[in-house]
Amino acid sequence: MPVPNLTEMEVLRDVVGCRPGAGSVVTIGAYDGVHLGHQAVIAEVKRRAVAGGLASAVVTFDRHPAAVVRPESAPRLLTDLDQKLELLAATGVDRCLVIAFDEARSREPADEFVREVLVGCLGAKQVIVGEDFHFGHQRKGNVALLEEMGQDLGFEVVGLPLVDATGKPASEGRASSTAIRHALVAGDLDGAARMLGRPYEVRGIVAHGDKRGRELGFPTANVSVPGDILLPADGIYAGWLQRADGARLPAALSLGRRPTFYVEAHASLLEAHILDFEGDVYDEHVRVTFVQHLRGEERFERVEDLVAQMHRDCEAARAALR
Repeated sequence: MPVPNLTEMEVLRDVVGCRPGAGSVVTIGAYDGVHLGHQAVIAEVKRRAVAGGLASAVVTFDRHPAAVVRPESAPRLLTDLDQKLELLAATGVDRCLVIAFDEARSREPADEFVREVLVGCLGAKQVIVGEDFHFGHQRKGNVALLEEMGQDLGFEVVGLPLVDATGKPASEGRASSTAIRHALVAGDLDGAARMLGRPYEVRGIVAHGDKRGRELGFPTANVSVPGDILLPADGIYAGWLQRADGARLPAALSLGRRPTFYVEAHASLLEAHILDFEGDVYDEHVRVTFVQHLRGEERFERVEDLVAQMHRDCEAARAALR
C-alpha cells in the first residue's frame, strides 16, 4: 500500500524519540474509525492547543487493545492503521503518537502510562478525553485518576460528554465504533455513514479468483480484505473502487458466499464489477467504498436468472452513483 500522505502531522512510533517542547494538549484512544465522536474530541483538543500556544496530540495504538486483552471477543476493525493515520492527519492535529500495544503494555499500570507517555513524552498540559474513558491495566485508569494525577504533575483534565451522529451532545444514539459496527453488520450503510461522517471503506489486494464472473460476462476484482477488518452485511452494493494511482471507478459490489454456485463457503467474498471498464487490476492495492445497499444476497435456481439480475444490479449501481 502506498505510504499515506502525513506531511501535516508528525507521527511518533516510540516514546524514546519524543520531544515534549512547550507541551501539548493530548487525547488518547483506540480511535477506530475516527468517527464524528472522535472528531469532536480532536476539534476541542485543537481549539485548546491554539488558545494555549501548545501542540495538539493524539495517542493511539497499533493493535486494538481488545485484541490483546480479550482476543476471543475483540471487535473487527473499522480502519487499519494506515487509514486511521490518514484520517487523523485530515483532522489537522499536529502530532500522533502510535503505541505498540502488546502483553507488556496491557499490564502497565495506568499511573505509569500517564508519567511515561502523557507527561514524559508529550509534556501534557491538558488531557481531553470522553467522560467514559478508561485505560491502563484492568482499565483502572479513568477521568478521576487523571484529575488526581494532573494536580501533582501539572496538567488539566477535561472529560467531554458523548456525542450523537451529528456531533452534538447526546444521551442516546451516540456515535461510537461499536454502534457503527452494529449498523454495518445490519446492512445499515446510511446509519454507519452518518456516524462516520463519510461512506464506509475497506482496503485490500485484488486476488486471482475462479473467474466465474468473467464466464458470466461480469468480470470482477476479488478484493482480499484482512481478516481483522469488518465487512458489512452480505448483499449487493453500489460503490467505488479506487486504484493505487488514485483513479476512482464506479462498481457494483457483491459481498457474500455465492449460494447459486456453492452449498457452503467458509467466508464471504468481496467482488467488485467495475462498470464500463476494460483491463484488470490484479495484485493492486485498492480501496472499496460502500455507497448504497441494493439488495440482499440470493440463490437462483438458474444461472440465466442470476445473469439477468446482475444486469439489473449494474443499472441500479449506475443510478446510485450518478
